[in-house]
Amino acid sequence: MTGVSVPPQEHAHGPARHGPARHGPARALLPQAAVLGGVVAGTLIVAFRGDPNEAGHYPSCPFLMMTGYYCPGCGMTRLVYALAHGDVGTAFGFNPLLFLMLPVFAYLYVRWTVMTAQGLPMRTVLFKPAVVYSFVGLLIVYWVVRNLPFAHVLAP
Repeated sequence: MTGVSVPPQEHAHGPARHGPARHGPARALLPQAAVLGGVVAGTLIVAFRGDPNEAGHYPSCPFLMMTGYYCPGCGMTRLVYALAHGDVGTAFGFNPLLFLMLPVFAYLYVRWTVMTAQGLPMRTVLFKPAVVYSFVGLLIVYWVVRNLPFAHVLAP
């Protein structure tokens, strides 16, 4: 059969697939599995290693040690410890912004996993520049305000 050509986007075994799904769904989901494994392992370590409210179990925040001010992540380990032990109210008090962001992170993780399994790139309105810049601005305001005397409720 001379003169017959196969279009570049098709192969003898069917249409060419682009993206992570071409290697199979299990291989495409390895990054998601690694993230989930890291989160679970970190949570288990914090839950069973010892109470971060007691000195000596975990290193201190380097930013707090150098400056005496709380960073946006201060209280994160104690938040995870409290959540792992079912103390939601205490967890909120350690880092309110992170606590409120946990459902957003869960949504992004699930969306990333589902889209990858479908062979689609991760897209969401939350990654638009205006949203990202707004979040960074909120993070900076939170960082400053949680160190002011009148906002001691935001301090861990």
